[in-house]
Amino acid sequence: MLEKVSHWLSYPLFTFNERAITLIEVLTIPLWLIISCWVAHIAISKLGNKLKHTNKDPNIVHLIQRVLYIVVLAVIFITTLSMLNIPVTAFAFLSGAIAIGFGFGAQNIINNFISGWILMGEKPIRIGDFLEVEGVKGIVEEINTRSTRVRRVDGVHMLIPNSKLLENTVTNWTLKDKLVRGTVSVGVAYGSDCQKVKNIILDAARAQPDILLTTGKEPTVFFQDFADNALVFEVYFWVNSQVEGGLRLVASNIRFELDNAFNEHGIVIAFPQRDVHIDGVIKLKRQ
Repeated sequence: MLEKVSHWLSYPLFTFNERAITLIEVLTIPLWLIISCWVAHIAISKLGNKLKHTNKDPNIVHLIQRVLYIVVLAVIFITTLSMLNIPVTAFAFLSGAIAIGFGFGAQNIINNFISGWILMGEKPIRIGDFLEVEGVKGIVEEINTRSTRVRRVDGVHMLIPNSKLLENTVTNWTLKDKLVRGTVSVGVAYGSDCQKVKNIILDAARAQPDILLTTGKEPTVFFQDFADNALVFEVYFWVNSQVEGGLRLVASNIRFELDNAFNEHGIVIAFPQRDVHIDGVIKLKRQ
């Protein structure tokens, strides 16, 4: 029985490069590819998880994993050729033809691929950054070799080609740190006590736990303008938040505080008013 199995496994199926390819070689190559790719995937994933647990920069971890994947695939490919006794030089002409084909037919793919490596190496955009691209805002979740995955503020995922992030203007709210400045404007009626209004606005801003009170970042109130219908005040403040929602929440809380405080102190929030002058006499007739 074993002799029959050995005979069939050693049976030549076809000849390639003046060498007979047996059944066992045909079965061994796919098995080798499956097992080697599976083991490499598990090993690289475990290495990435171990690096993340040591509080390494997720962008560095992502870059290391990408480089290891390419190196492992190259080793598996060369090893497979060696198992088949196929010299690498046999692919010299084919690789040249493929390179020419890629150069003419896959310019966008190559551009995005190179752009992806630039993003991962130079790190103008990192995983976790809050971006604004052409009016769309979101958090970077993953930087791949072709595109970058961004989760918009409404929860929808968006895939942006890497070349677009390098060629176009991108606003990175958290490039150096997570400090974001916000403003709240309010107009009060003419005749209001301006100093009291300033103190109320400052107290409302300082009451927010998310607003920074450190030197150089403390809330500041400006008497902005003598407008047509109101005395306009504006408060500038800084928050430590990587998402736009944190800034909007703080601004909303300040407006709630101002509404309550102005009502308590009898300060009127101004609204547009118009004086109408009529030439002539108005007569009212009672029906």
